[in-house]
Amino acid sequence: MRLALIGQQAFGRAALDKFRERGDTIAGVFVAPEKPGTKPDPLRARAEELGIPVFQFQRYSGEDALGTMRGLAVDIAVMAYVTQFVPQSFVSIPKHGTIQFHPSLLPAHRGPSSINWPIMLGKTETGLTIFRPSDGLDEGPVVLQKKIPIGPDDTLGSVYFDRIFPQGVAALVEAADLVLAGRAREHVQDESQASYEGWVREAESKISWGLPLDVVYNLIRGCNPQPGAWTTLGGKRIQIFDSRKLPARTFGSVKGLKLGQVAAMTAEGFTVHAHGGFIEVLRCRIDNGAKIAGKDAGIATGAILE
Repeated sequence: MRLALIGQQAFGRAALDKFRERGDTIAGVFVAPEKPGTKPDPLRARAEELGIPVFQFQRYSGEDALGTMRGLAVDIAVMAYVTQFVPQSFVSIPKHGTIQFHPSLLPAHRGPSSINWPIMLGKTETGLTIFRPSDGLDEGPVVLQKKIPIGPDDTLGSVYFDRIFPQGVAALVEAADLVLAGRAREHVQDESQASYEGWVREAESKISWGLPLDVVYNLIRGCNPQPGAWTTLGGKRIQIFDSRKLPARTFGSVKGLKLGQVAAMTAEGFTVHAHGGFIEVLRCRIDNGAKIAGKDAGIATGAILE
C-alpha cells in the first residue's frame, strides 16, 4: 500500500519501521513540530534517515497541510500517537481515509492518560483500539480492538511497553490491510458506555495514605514510571516507583502505627503503613534527584509521610 504516517515518538517510529519492513510505500511522514532546543523527534529522525519526506505543521487545517496531503496521493493515512488536533478536512483526503491508534478499549477511557487510569482504578483488563478519527476526542467508528490483561502487579510501564506498544503497532498494520481489502467491520461507539479522564499529573498522582491499601498500590502502579506517585517528608517530595503490596494479616501487625508512617526497613527498601497493610518502597526519587533503591533513601523508621 501507499500510505502517509502521522505520529511522533518511539511508537510512531516503530509503526514506520513495521510498514516499511513489509515493503509498503511511505509517501510522507507528518510530525508535530519540536519545541526549540529539544532533540529531533524519533519518528522524524528515522524518516529523514530513510530519505522519507517529513512535514511539520502547527495545524492541519491550513491549506499548506491539506495541499501536502493531497499531493501525496496515498491509499490510507495512519495516525500513530498523535497529540495535535487533526480535522476531518485532512483525514478524509486519502483514498481509503485515515485510521488512528488509541491505547484503551473505546469508548472507555477516552483522553490522554488512557493507560494510567485502568491500572489506577484497579481494573484487570484494558486494550487498544484502531478507529476512524472524527472531530470529537476519540469518538470515531471502531475498526479493530484487542483486549489486554492487567496483572495484579503490572505497572504503566509493563502494560505499555510489553503489550500495548507491540500489539498496537501490529494492530495498525492489520487494520490498514482490512480497510484496503474492504473487509473492515466498523461499528459506531456506544456513547452510553463512554468515559473520559484527563491527564494524570501532580494532583492526580498524590498519595493519600488514609486510603485503602489496594487504592494506594494501584495509584503507584498506574503512575510508574510516569508521572510517579508522590508523597512528602519534611518538605521534600518523594516519588515512589517500584513497590510491593504487603497486606496486614492481623490488626496487631499495624497496631500503634499512624497512616503514612515508616514501619520498618527491609533488605530492599522500607515499608509504609496504609489502611490494611503496607507498601514496601523499592525504588524512589527524592526531590529532583536520581531514582534510587528504597534502602538507600535514608528514610528512618518512624518517619511519617504526608
